[in-house]
Amino acid sequence: MRKKNHSVRDLIYILLNEKDQSVISYGIEFSEFMQSLQNRTGHLLLVKHQYDNGELNVHTMFDWVAHEDLPALINEDVYSYGDFCWIDFEEEESLNELPAQAIAELLYLSHVKEHLKKPFYNHLSNRYCYLAHDDGWLNKVYYRDWQDFYKMLGDVAAMKMEHLKVEKSLLGLKKKKTYPQVPEGALRALRNLMKEGLVISFEQSEQTRTKINIPLWTVGDFTNMDDMYDEFEAMRKEATPDARLVFDKKLKEWQVTDS
Repeated sequence: MRKKNHSVRDLIYILLNEKDQSVISYGIEFSEFMQSLQNRTGHLLLVKHQYDNGELNVHTMFDWVAHEDLPALINEDVYSYGDFCWIDFEEEESLNELPAQAIAELLYLSHVKEHLKKPFYNHLSNRYCYLAHDDGWLNKVYYRDWQDFYKMLGDVAAMKMEHLKVEKSLLGLKKKKTYPQVPEGALRALRNLMKEGLVISFEQSEQTRTKINIPLWTVGDFTNMDDMYDEFEAMRKEATPDARLVFDKKLKEWQVTDS
């Protein structure tokens, strides 16, 4: 199947739903998400998973992972779990106060990947609700604060550039370049395109002596990522990008330009 034949690292798909406060994505993995936002999460309540080292909360009958133990979970191959769903929370005691209705809503969310009501609970003070099927292949994340989304996306874009753009030193040895976070303002300029389903294609980036140009295409609304990828492949061969994300090497700055 396609999901095993190409890397999720060279392309990001974003479908922004501001009304629901959710984002559907392809190409952003749990480890990348947490590398950006780990300091903005508390503990994690694991609603659907196959992690063996969580601690059971008897009231909710969900396992949970303390913030200080997150590195072990981040290093797990959560893609292999199939479904991987969690919600963050601040205080362990709050789990014992979670109403039965909220527990039922979380079970529904993890099963259907749709909400009965927006999954932000005062008992938990959660910032996110993370729902993944084959993590990195199809993710849906609810954000209480959009700043968290833009920070995460800006960080992950820079990470992907570091993986893709390996240059050689004077001695011929490969060295990894580091890139600054794509600023929130530049990403917010893409907001309307994200609402239409935006592909950021790092693999198709073009480099000159002074700049790196990353093409951006709007491909539509998808939850089937095979279909999304087919649409992207057809579009990139026949159409010019809708915009470009440009890195100025001299200024070390990002900007968005029309294609």
